[in-house]
Amino acid sequence: MTIRQLFSGLPAALMALPVAAETEIMRLNMTPGVTEVSQRVYDLHMTILYICIAIGIAVFGVMFWAIIHHRKSKGAVAASFHESTKVEIIWTVIPFIILILMAIPATSTLLAMEDSSESDITIQVTGSQWKWHYRYFDEDVEFYSLLATTIAQIENKRDKRDNYLLEVDRPLVLPVGQKVRFLITSQDVIHSWWVPDFAVKKDANPGFINEAWTRIDKPGIYRGQCAELCGKDHGFMPIVVIAKEQDDYNQWLQATKVAQQQAREEEQRLLAMEMSMDELMSLGEQVYGTRCAMCHQLNGEGLPGAFPALAGQGVSVDPAKKLEHISIVVHGQSGTAMQAFGPQLSLKELAAVVTYERNAWGNNTGDTVQAADVQAVLDGQEL
Repeated sequence: MTIRQLFSGLPAALMALPVAAETEIMRLNMTPGVTEVSQRVYDLHMTILYICIAIGIAVFGVMFWAIIHHRKSKGAVAASFHESTKVEIIWTVIPFIILILMAIPATSTLLAMEDSSESDITIQVTGSQWKWHYRYFDEDVEFYSLLATTIAQIENKRDKRDNYLLEVDRPLVLPVGQKVRFLITSQDVIHSWWVPDFAVKKDANPGFINEAWTRIDKPGIYRGQCAELCGKDHGFMPIVVIAKEQDDYNQWLQATKVAQQQAREEEQRLLAMEMSMDELMSLGEQVYGTRCAMCHQLNGEGLPGAFPALAGQGVSVDPAKKLEHISIVVHGQSGTAMQAFGPQLSLKELAAVVTYERNAWGNNTGDTVQAADVQAVLDGQEL
């Protein structure tokens, strides 16, 4: 292929770039997003890009013109002057003016991004390894949001779905047209809450609260991820936001309040009930697969040097350490990656997963743990 043939196809390739940029398969540009701020960020990005392209064309145009018209074959002789005050002033003033022109829209956009005042809704976002917790201020609603992609898909035992690693069991639900303020923090290490369609990306730092906000223009499902290297399962910490019309959001909020209240009442009834071993093992296997297997592995053998094995050793097989086993699951273990699951799971789920760990993989202790046993640990009582 000649140089002329190579460059003859360049215009067509460049014209195709915007089309490729709009596809979900290969995005070559920023997403315009679905909020006013995200659109301003996109417009700012494009403005700066065009300025940089113009600068590049001007600089390289002058450079190549000088190379061609002052080449040795045309008898050009190098100038002997060393300094020029006019040139020095020109190439100092022009970049200064360009930077000012770039700084004005950039500053305006940054100020808009940071203005979380006069919000209609406030939501606390707490990151932990490896999940998000959402709490709606002034509403009796809070929940954890976990990866919904199955381990079978991750281990290539089943076909991967379209939203592989970008699906959760409990999405964050927001109303359109309302200003939503996020108070973002972390329970353990540094995370980062990032939803590209909202132009929101804020670090979640333990012991600190960062603010962000959004106002979504249209209903839809919007996906994001943790954008900070927060540990071995960093890639399994997605964000899913469902934006609903105000009436639909109000219905969801009311239904969620009722469901969570009923769940709390059900837990109190469970304290006087006993589940069978089969019921506990079935539920425990489900809970273990979604909450524990990432660290301790499905076979309970853990990861040497990082996460201890539960199969055939430790508190899981010691009849005298049933109370300690429950306490570790409920309260976590200081100085380790073992977090407290007491606030995350129901009494029924906690009882089931401890029962499962004490009887799976050949442990066969025969122990069953009931909701009342877990409540006793939460209350600081002995079994």
